[in-house]
Amino acid sequence: MAVPKRPGGGFNRPSGGGPRPGGGFRGRFLPRKEAEHRINQFIRSAQVRLVGDNVTVGIYSIQDALRLSQEQGLDLVEISPNVDPPVCKIIDYNKFLYDKKKKEKEMKAKSKASEVKEIRFTPNTDDHDFDFKAKHAIEFLKEGNKVKAYVQFKGRAIQFQDRGQLLLLKFAERLAEAGVLENMPKMEGRRMLAMFAPKGKKKS
Repeated sequence: MAVPKRPGGGFNRPSGGGPRPGGGFRGRFLPRKEAEHRINQFIRSAQVRLVGDNVTVGIYSIQDALRLSQEQGLDLVEISPNVDPPVCKIIDYNKFLYDKKKKEKEMKAKSKASEVKEIRFTPNTDDHDFDFKAKHAIEFLKEGNKVKAYVQFKGRAIQFQDRGQLLLLKFAERLAEAGVLENMPKMEGRRMLAMFAPKGKKKS
């Protein structure tokens, strides 16, 4: 909510400098805290275009827009500063920032969950290398990542596709406690692929 004007111009400042009961951004420290958006009396334009569900969409003087925000006990927030006049909404700015950060956190978590880790084999991968890669694949799956395992065939090794299939099926057995095989091993070019998903996320 905007700070009410004193008689004769200017804005009253609360003695404590912190937010008043009921939320909103007020106080002498506001300019240093606010970086993303201009709000309330810090909006510089003489006119703004108001949008949103709680107002009649249109162009208002900054004084009228601030009055409307005061009447609703909310903040006037400049959401599109690079147009003329700038676009503003009357919202609870604290809640707006909270929802924004929450959405960004959820998107980051989803992005991490959908990450695909690759494990590479050859038809002649030995037992030690196999065990080492299986250990890492299990860790990836437990972290919520998918695992793409593939056998790379070079030169004449392409004739040993049966070895590649057996190796990937053996790999699936080793990962069974942490992940599920989404599809049977299949050839793509000179590679045989198999995709594994974390337990509980088996492809439908």
